[in-house]
Amino acid sequence: MIPYLLRRVAGAVLVLFVLSIVVYAMFYAVPGDPAKLACGPRCNPEQLAQVRDQLRLDDPLPVRYWHFLQGLFVGQDFSTGTAVLHCDAPCFGLSYQNDQQVTELISQRLPVTASLALGAMVLWLLLGVGTGLLSALRRGGITERVLTWFTLAGTATPVFIIGLLLLMVFCAQLRWLPFPSYVPLTENPEQWAWNMLLPWTALALIESAKYARLTRSSLLETLADDHIRTFRAYGVSERAIVGRHALRGALPPVIALTALDLGSLFGSAMLTETLFGLPGLGQLLVHSVRTIDLPVVVAVVLVTGAAVVIANIVADLLYAATDRRVTLT
Repeated sequence: MIPYLLRRVAGAVLVLFVLSIVVYAMFYAVPGDPAKLACGPRCNPEQLAQVRDQLRLDDPLPVRYWHFLQGLFVGQDFSTGTAVLHCDAPCFGLSYQNDQQVTELISQRLPVTASLALGAMVLWLLLGVGTGLLSALRRGGITERVLTWFTLAGTATPVFIIGLLLLMVFCAQLRWLPFPSYVPLTENPEQWAWNMLLPWTALALIESAKYARLTRSSLLETLADDHIRTFRAYGVSERAIVGRHALRGALPPVIALTALDLGSLFGSAMLTETLFGLPGLGQLLVHSVRTIDLPVVVAVVLVTGAAVVIANIVADLLYAATDRRVTLT
């Protein structure tokens, strides 16, 4: 298992390295002057030249990328004109909008998005796998038809529609829950959970629909395998067959899809975060794209890519744990 894990980590590092080259070149090699973006529209030529010198924009693109890599691993120094500002590793540079270190912006927003993604993942797995399991076991009955309608409705409904309905019903009408306002987990775990409940539910209702359909199809396929017929011929109870064998065989596709969804959610949760007023990476990415804050955009894309890679490594390990045919060699 250790050699396999080392190979996966080495592959992940290579993927992130290639991603960093592509992202950096994509945003910094496009036509335009990053110095004007950092300095603002009212900069005179002297100020523009000073900013270009501070950000080392006169260097060739490969040299600037090398400085970017150095900042990620050993930190980087930035001149402010009157002093030298040190940015500790991992350093993504300084924001064009407020000269704040991008690492600080990411560290402030990352816990919000992580709370949203992980909590929603737990809910959508419980709802999706449970619904898919029940639908497969009640195949051909009214229960399956109702659950199929539910999954189709969930897939077709945008997340902001469900979010608005949840806010109107549970916050405005019934007043059972407060309007979401992010409270850090370390400060008050109870308030953190209460304020995140509606965003979790909105995302989980959308995502659980496809997990229900995937679980149902995978479970029906597994139940039709020869080894399941053998268990039934030997008199093994249906509950044991489903719980110990069929469900375990149906979980690998669910695990693989979860890894992709969880990783991509770190950069694609802007609708949910905006709707519920959560200051996460999604909101930060939208604001940075609107203001063309290139260092922040590059950092969010790389953090999202790292989340996808790490989630897939964990998924491979869980995949092998649930599927006996897979060996970690």
